[in-house]
Amino acid sequence: MCGWTRVSSLTKPPVSASPASLSPSRRAWLRFKRNRLGYWSLLVFCTLVLVSLCAELVSNDRPLIVRYEGQTYFPMLKDYSEKTFGGDFETSTDYLDPFIRERITRGSNWALYTLNPYGPNTLNYFAKAPNPSAPTRENWLGTDDRGRDLLAQLIYGFRVSVLFALALTVTGVVLGVVTGAIQGFFGGKTDLAFQRFIEIWGSMPELYLLIIFSAVFAPSISLLLILLSLFGWMGLSDYVRAEFLRNRQLDYVKAARALGVGNAQIIWRHILPNSLTPVVTFLPFRMSAAILALTSLDFLGLGVPPGTPSLGELLSQGKNSIDAWWISLSTFGVLVVTLLLLTFMGDALRDALDPRKADR
Repeated sequence: MCGWTRVSSLTKPPVSASPASLSPSRRAWLRFKRNRLGYWSLLVFCTLVLVSLCAELVSNDRPLIVRYEGQTYFPMLKDYSEKTFGGDFETSTDYLDPFIRERITRGSNWALYTLNPYGPNTLNYFAKAPNPSAPTRENWLGTDDRGRDLLAQLIYGFRVSVLFALALTVTGVVLGVVTGAIQGFFGGKTDLAFQRFIEIWGSMPELYLLIIFSAVFAPSISLLLILLSLFGWMGLSDYVRAEFLRNRQLDYVKAARALGVGNAQIIWRHILPNSLTPVVTFLPFRMSAAILALTSLDFLGLGVPPGTPSLGELLSQGKNSIDAWWISLSTFGVLVVTLLLLTFMGDALRDALDPRKADR
């Protein structure tokens, strides 16, 4: 009986990959994937961002390719006058003009338009209803009070919001990690001086400063990014400081000091990798806050320059035009979906990086 047990144990196939053999990052990724809501939120959000980054190929008032009288034209890459397509003027071609459309599509001529044939600032001069007009076959989500296509505004406005939020998040993370690491690692008078500075700087009236600078300087996304970055790092700095204060007392740091490793190497190679959990968990929620901040400032008229696609401006239009329900409803829907996706991703990321979560 013992011999049979020994033989069966020798012939048992080995386990190819046990949880103990996986790296910490791999185990965290598997925990993240097990959270189906967070995982699918990541996929949907990445898809929306990819579509917005390729907005010119999805929503544009210029065709991708025009084949006219044996010649091939690429209107998205070059301006062509109306005379090129049989018009009477040297001005840039309006490809939504029924006359131009008829010229470039009759006979053997053809044109390949984008899915939504309107750009962010395209005015539909040939609309059959006054602006703002309700959703129609030509404008799927309707138009705003200036006659611009609402779907194009949402696509380009979403891209502006996400890119702005990403830039603000990266800036805040860099400043927060640097200041938090310095406070937590050196402690003492350095930590005390930074804490007093943060208390003073955090008491500054951020909204008043934005109003003052908006009145003095011309509105721009760069100015807005700089002003918000000056105040957006303090929350993360406190988390990183706490992690460094805890980790600098551990044995592996003391061993590195005993071996003569410099402070910069200890911070970069030893403590920082073990203090990134709050930083990574912080990212989706920071992006949500940045999108809300930009939307709120645009709603108040303190955000991006006029003419830039903006979700906040659309909400302001919806407030001023209560009867145009499609403006508020579609913009609010985009904001709610975006913030929900980021929240679900943040919750899943927090659970995946929690060391108390055991693999099962």
